[in-house]
Amino acid sequence: MQTQAADRLSATFAALADPTRRAILARLALGETSVSKLAEPFEMSLPAVSKHLKVLERAGLITRGRDAQMRPCKIEAAPLIGVDDWLTEYRKLWEERLDRLDAYLQVLKAQGGAEPAKTESGNKSTTKNGGGRGRKK
Repeated sequence: MQTQAADRLSATFAALADPTRRAILARLALGETSVSKLAEPFEMSLPAVSKHLKVLERAGLITRGRDAQMRPCKIEAAPLIGVDDWLTEYRKLWEERLDRLDAYLQVLKAQGGAEPAKTESGNKSTTKNGGGRGRKK
């Protein structure tokens, strides 16, 4: 069974998967506005824009208020913070891998800039002694 946080993250990613919804969020990042103003740059009907807004609203990415006849929309940051937290873990992973690659390249450079030795099959080895796995061409 998925946790509530995972379900929320899935709903956020699903909502962000559509370029129209991302464009709507980009507009709302500038400030609160009406549905009709949000619909202006898109070549689609007002009901089609409203469907996109409902997806964003269900994901918690926007809220819609009521001001007389106008229904202003406003961006909500909390689900985006959840996405950033999730991505941070992967960012750390890639930074650690890049740091290890950089350290390895510095060792090679200190040893005279030699490329990794080639194995008998012609593939490059990832270690000096040839014990690493080479990538076949």
